[in-house]
Amino acid sequence: MSLLPDILQRYGDDLLDGFWITIQLVFLSVALGAVVGAFVCAGRMSKRAPLRWLATFYMALFRGTPLLAQLFLIYYGAGQFSGFWRDVGLWGILREPFNCALITFTLNTAAYQAEVFRGAIQAIPSGQWEGAAALGLRRRVTFLRVIAPQAALYALRPFGNELILMIKGSAVASVVTVYDLLGETRLAYSDTFRFDVYFYAAALYLILVETLRRVWNVLERRLTRHLDPKSRPRISGEDALD
Repeated sequence: MSLLPDILQRYGDDLLDGFWITIQLVFLSVALGAVVGAFVCAGRMSKRAPLRWLATFYMALFRGTPLLAQLFLIYYGAGQFSGFWRDVGLWGILREPFNCALITFTLNTAAYQAEVFRGAIQAIPSGQWEGAAALGLRRRVTFLRVIAPQAALYALRPFGNELILMIKGSAVASVVTVYDLLGETRLAYSDTFRFDVYFYAAALYLILVETLRRVWNVLERRLTRHLDPKSRPRISGEDALD
């Protein structure tokens, strides 16, 4: 006799399948968003005005509008131009709800990550650049060998915060028929009208977030173990993981 509640016996495997889809969607979008965000950050800090304006507009657009609205625009907007996407060979990608959600989440988190990267780089004292220049190092080498490793410590905590926010925000994918954790939960509820199925879904989200929070705390302590606790990088918003 199983000790699991009857609703978990019936829908437990479906919830776990949706949980795996959520993990894939979030971690893929955050990883791709880091790449896009690095380019946006470079444009935002560029001395060329057109690149700086374009990056600023991109960040304002995706940080200033709801994630759900962005998802609708990409999911339903792609369908309006299906003929064009067929001509360029991309309709096979854009017709899938998961891919539309992945593109939306990637573009959204890239805007936030770009600001995280920019803040971390600007937190490095200008004397680091000047000292490297005095040694004859090129700016590219200075950035890769001197600035970036230090900036990574400043970016670590807010990057973890962004990852957690994306986990919770990913629930909107269910409205475009992505069968993630919330999508499977809604199906189970529509079959049974048992509201407690949402409790089990919330428990899975909580387990994922709490596990990530603890892993991030361990990672931060390990990477900053050589620093005096009073001199460790501290920037606004970090308490979300504490």
